[in-house]
Order: sequence, then C-alpha cells, then structure tokens
Amino acid sequence: MQPVASETVSFQSDGFAMKAFLAHPAQQAKPCAAIVVVHEWWGLNDHIRDVSRRFAGEGYVTLAPDLYSRMGNQVTTDAQEAGKLMESLSAQAALRDLNAATRFLKQQPFVDPLRMGILGFSMGGTLALTQTAHNSDLKVAVIFYGKVPPIETLNYLLCPILYHCGAKDGWVTQQEVERLRQGLAQYGKPGEVVTYPNAQHAFFNDTRPDVYGREEAKEAWQRSLNFLATHLH
Repeated sequence: MQPVASETVSFQSDGFAMKAFLAHPAQQAKPCAAIVVVHEWWGLNDHIRDVSRRFAGEGYVTLAPDLYSRMGNQVTTDAQEAGKLMESLSAQAALRDLNAATRFLKQQPFVDPLRMGILGFSMGGTLALTQTAHNSDLKVAVIFYGKVPPIETLNYLLCPILYHCGAKDGWVTQQEVERLRQGLAQYGKPGEVVTYPNAQHAFFNDTRPDVYGREEAKEAWQRSLNFLATHLH
C-alpha cells in the first residue's frame, strides 16, 4: 500500500453541486487509472471512503460520488431510512450523476482518461451494472451483489464485468445471478460471475459484523485487484 491523499470535492450535474470523496496516490509520477466507487443505500459513509482509500493505496485514483447530494447528502445506519432514501433516488438522475462523475475524473490531470472503471456495492452495484451499458468511457466494472437487469439489456454491456455475490444473499436471488451468467454467455460478453457459498448480502462490508465475511471479502478483494489490473493496465 502506498501513501494516499484524499479530499472532499464537488462537481456539477444537471446544475446540482454533487459532493464526492476523491482519493489518489500521494506521489504520482504519471497519470493513473481511475475508478468511480458507487455507495450502498446507506449513503457516502466512512466505509465507502475507506474502500476508496484502499484502492488508492493500490495505485488508483478513486472518486466516490454522493448520489444523495440532490437530497441533502444524507447518510444513515438505519435500514428503514436507507430503504426510503434508495426509493427516493431517481435511477435516471443517478446515472446522469455517474456520467458527470466520470467526466470530472477525466478532466483531472493525474487521471489517465483511457483507463477508467467503475465499482459498486449493493444499490451502487445495481447502478454500476446499468452504467456499463451507457458509458463507453468505462473499460471495466466490478459489481458487488447488485440487482441484475432483464437479460436482453445485457446485450448492451460495453466493458468486461466481474460480479461478486453470496449464495446466502437475501436481496439478490440466485435466479438473477444465473440470468447474468446466461446473458454473458448468450451475448458473448466478457465477464466473470463469482458466487461465495457461505456469504450473505454485503459480505464485503467490514463495518457490519452481522454479515461481514472475512475470508470471502479477502478473496473478493484480490480477485477485484487482479481483474482491474488486467483491464486497466
């Protein structure tokens, strides 16, 4: 892990000031590959900042946009409130905000605009997966337990995807996971779907001891680094 610099930044989307957490290697000799990190339904919290810093420590520029910026930058630990926030979030607005986040990253002098990817968790994974069918700037996507869209939409994927899910996930069904596998094969799209037999939903979130899977998270982390390195270097 190398030293990391981080700060809160803002960028414009539809005339709104979007807040985001930016992290990058403290000492960069040349522009780096970059990743948009998309948060869970809790909002842009310390866990997502920590994940962003970890990837920055591996040599990536990361930008975690606050998709609740239009709703007052809310963050919660209450599942009921998080559910309401997610329901209130316009998927179309969120996709435009993620496009704006990508544009912001491309403009940074320390980012290589030809080496950009996206990574998302749960709600963020759902949005990241959708984004890969709409944004040709993205060269790779890593999805942690996001919902899977209808199979025909997988024909429009523009980049390779790595999808992590737990066999004991109560939010993403195994039928969805199989649909993703089938869609990738049917349309000849590059991708990998990894199921962790004993993992629950949100198994990567180490701030949630009720669902965190230490070994699975460690394995998923290494797989993600390998996949990103393959497609962004």
